[in-house]
Amino acid sequence: MELGAVFPTCEIGDDPVQIRDWAQAAEGLGYSYIVIYDHVVGAEHAEREPALTGPYTQDDAFHEPFVLFGYLAAVTTSIEFETAVIIMPQRQTVLAAKQAAEVDVLSGGRLRLGVGTGWNYVEYESLAVDWAQRGRMLDEQIEVMRELWSNDLVDIDADFHRIDRAGIAPRPKQSIPIWLGGSSEVAMRRAARLGDGFTFASAGSRTVEMAEQLREIVAAANRDAGSYPIEFNMPYGLGPEKWGTLTQQAQDASISHLCINTMSVTSEWAGTPPSGLETPGDHIAGLERFIGLVR
Repeated sequence: MELGAVFPTCEIGDDPVQIRDWAQAAEGLGYSYIVIYDHVVGAEHAEREPALTGPYTQDDAFHEPFVLFGYLAAVTTSIEFETAVIIMPQRQTVLAAKQAAEVDVLSGGRLRLGVGTGWNYVEYESLAVDWAQRGRMLDEQIEVMRELWSNDLVDIDADFHRIDRAGIAPRPKQSIPIWLGGSSEVAMRRAARLGDGFTFASAGSRTVEMAEQLREIVAAANRDAGSYPIEFNMPYGLGPEKWGTLTQQAQDASISHLCINTMSVTSEWAGTPPSGLETPGDHIAGLERFIGLVR
């Protein structure tokens, strides 16, 4: 099982030296990959109809994933990069395909693109994207990006895209893996049809049950459920005893990837204890403590 480190985007600050040090520490400690979350804008939650129910507000900072990974590609050598997840329907598909390709090229093929539809309708409105069409848009985006990564020229006339004999360059040496994320049956069915893997934003018995459901859906789509990669996400604040138990549970369930999230910003929303880590150095120490226990 590969171990990943969630980039503490809301808490690490904006000092590029400290960001570099964190990434190099994760690589040096033996983590296989870095995970970054995505939001373009935050929104005030008060007095919204419908209510905003997600964990982040205008006070939470998010480093832009493609730009960040371009930077980290230059200061690391082997650790892989995963978005979990990029809110793809908010982005122009061709531009996002170009940005992802550039990260993959400059990192030597280290990008795994996790995509999803998100929860913040205010963010969609701010980016002039139709919230109601996000699911259909994402389905088509996945297909379009793969075409752009695989062909010199594409000619596409679909519901949301028109590309008239055009292409991007440079392209990745091979198509970038696209993973889906979420917890709904809709997301899992999309992943079974279109995805190269799936990310759950949790770990534990309930998540193992959802992973089993996902494998059934993957098998029903005539794909190999046994080799389909699945990722769990563990909050650091659960503490060492839970780390060991949940890691073993994930291994027993043949989960391929497990990442540790040392941020506290979502703890109250998720009903889990805060990590108690504040500075970038604290977050590095947390990564060292976790991997030392579960390896």
